[in-house]
Amino acid sequence: METMKIGDMELFWLNGGDTHMDGGAMFGVVPKPLWSKKYPVNDRNQIELRCDPILIRWNGLHFLVDSGIGSGKLTDKQKRNYGVTEETKLEESLAALGLQPADIDYVLMTHLHFDHASGLTKLEGEKLVSVFPQAKIITSKIEWDEMRAPNIRSRNTYWKENWEPIADQVVPFEESIEVIEGIQLHHTGGHSNGHSILTLTSQGETAIHLADIMPTHAHKNPLWVLAYDDYPMTSIPAKQKWQAFAEEKNAWYLFYHDAIYRAVKWDEDGQITHEIKRETGR
Repeated sequence: METMKIGDMELFWLNGGDTHMDGGAMFGVVPKPLWSKKYPVNDRNQIELRCDPILIRWNGLHFLVDSGIGSGKLTDKQKRNYGVTEETKLEESLAALGLQPADIDYVLMTHLHFDHASGLTKLEGEKLVSVFPQAKIITSKIEWDEMRAPNIRSRNTYWKENWEPIADQVVPFEESIEVIEGIQLHHTGGHSNGHSILTLTSQGETAIHLADIMPTHAHKNPLWVLAYDDYPMTSIPAKQKWQAFAEEKNAWYLFYHDAIYRAVKWDEDGQITHEIKRETGR
């Protein structure tokens, strides 16, 4: 399990499952000869995308960033379509840290697409229940509203199984929210209308998690946006804005999906100066 510290905050990457999605869709209009130099692709034109939540331990509280793809909820067809080779092992990851799902105080949802939100609920017998029964689940109001009433495009990823059992735990916010001093969510839109990003600050150090407007280190270029983005022309200025913030703060970039890096820092020339790589074979 990879770990790091941002000031006094402790961060741990948990096992939320693995997907393999179409590389062309993940890089939009960027030609394959360009993006394939920056991120590995298999012979089916798929790229590996982890779905690994970040646990933050801070001021005696436990925060979880997104929830993984869940376990025992996907059909065989869905597993094939999304290239799922591993489902969530979140409870095992928490147990390795001496924790249980009931110890999570907050779940910070960048957005509610299936690969981020399916781990919020699980089957007990034939009934779906909350995985984190004591947690407040924070998400933007726009995202929460669309989750419950998706449009013709978004209904393929906003599933009632992922929200109905946890509806009374959700705390929606408007433009931004400081969950606790040093931990903030900011609505950006772009990837989804309600998409949000996360900033962490402690002891003069900063980290930023741009979620799915920058799902991997290979998406650093502001113009490299996903075909999956509902509003790509919103994603681009949002990336520019928050990358400028990160440069000013000399911030770490944190990743949920990246199969190579958990966190990186770049210099002014775009070269990686600090890195935490994902351990493979776990």
